[in-house]
Amino acid sequence: MEEYVFDREAYERRVKWFQEARFGMFLHWGLYAIPARGEWVRSVERMPEEEYMKYFREFDPVDYDPRKWARAAKRAGMKYMVLTAKHHDGFCLFDSQYTDFKSTNTRCGRDLVAEFLDAARAEELKAGLYYSLLDWHHEDYPHCGDSIHPMRENPAYSDEGREFDRYLTYMHNQVRELCTNYGKLDILWFDFSYNELRGEAWKATELVRMARALQPDVIIDNRLEVSGEGFGSLAEGHPTPYHGDFVSPEQMIPPQGVQDVNGNDLVWEACITMNNNWGYHATDHFYKPASMLIRKLVECVSKGGNLLLNVGPDARGNFPDEAMERLEAIGKWMDKNSRSIYGCGKAVRRGQAVIEKPDYGRITAGNHRLYYHVFENTVGAVPLTGVKREEVEAIRYLATGAEIPTISDWVYSNYPDIVFAQLGGDPVLPDPVDTVIEVVLKE
Repeated sequence: MEEYVFDREAYERRVKWFQEARFGMFLHWGLYAIPARGEWVRSVERMPEEEYMKYFREFDPVDYDPRKWARAAKRAGMKYMVLTAKHHDGFCLFDSQYTDFKSTNTRCGRDLVAEFLDAARAEELKAGLYYSLLDWHHEDYPHCGDSIHPMRENPAYSDEGREFDRYLTYMHNQVRELCTNYGKLDILWFDFSYNELRGEAWKATELVRMARALQPDVIIDNRLEVSGEGFGSLAEGHPTPYHGDFVSPEQMIPPQGVQDVNGNDLVWEACITMNNNWGYHATDHFYKPASMLIRKLVECVSKGGNLLLNVGPDARGNFPDEAMERLEAIGKWMDKNSRSIYGCGKAVRRGQAVIEKPDYGRITAGNHRLYYHVFENTVGAVPLTGVKREEVEAIRYLATGAEIPTISDWVYSNYPDIVFAQLGGDPVLPDPVDTVIEVVLKE
């Protein structure tokens, strides 16, 4: 096989829109919405296939309207959406010719992926599909010998007679269907490698070459190589043919962003749940406040990354009320402040120096502007560290465009290298969640 040559120019062209978008919606949805105990319910409860099949016979999401989903995402300020076309249980939300375990064979009788992609595109959102490399339904996927299969401790489900190569052929065929039958895909989100099943165990070179031949502009995550642990071969400085276009930290935000072995920033996306489960969970009401989610979006951007925020629709196809409430609140903030998110990243000044995070919040930068995100008011004027007075063209509230005066009286004369923004006498911030100060720099 010919040696792989990493094409930096093509790579940067692929990921450009992704780095400008910064905010997307993840959607975990399938049969597991009916038991409503999370998407890993089969594995956690060691549920046999025959018991799980009752949900297949029942599945009929009568309220499914992906246009509502797409509008909710757009209203929240999201720029892209990613849906689970197949999760670990093996159930397909698309009309695959290679299995009967699919939405078109349920009472629903619909190709849910096709409808989702049409809806996202109609709202001018980028659209991607998640595809699980695992498959607890397929007869040739390891059962008793696997570390996470629902039947891992059941000797009645021996791996004797199972041929993993047959499963790989099936898996590759399904990815080919997704890349062929549904128009342009913006993201392929594979999940996930573990134990000895990583890289070429999935025939990853062949898989990615096929996907890129069919979808030359598609962005692919790094989970053909790693999962939550490790960053992948691009980060290690010797990219494989199946390197990820972006690193995918899960349920956490990297302390310093993500860099390769040479200290260069990598493209990354933190995938995070609103509550504590990806799939719908009827009793999990531990939802993060909208204020926290807004600030975590800002944190991701300030570290040069994206936020992929998850929603787990219920069995009827509706977003939980708690999720809708948070999406609405995020959308109201984004209506006035999205310019500090889209196309922004780390606040890099004077060559490669990054402005240190202020005690009161975060800083994002883009379009020859610095955005100071004030989460907590200061005593006295707000110090706009990292910028000199002679570099400043204007200082404004991003939400209203109102001018913010600076102050340099005797109290602040000890700090001649810092610009101080005077927000006025009210100790309560105009936006208690995140008041954004826009600093326009001179050309």
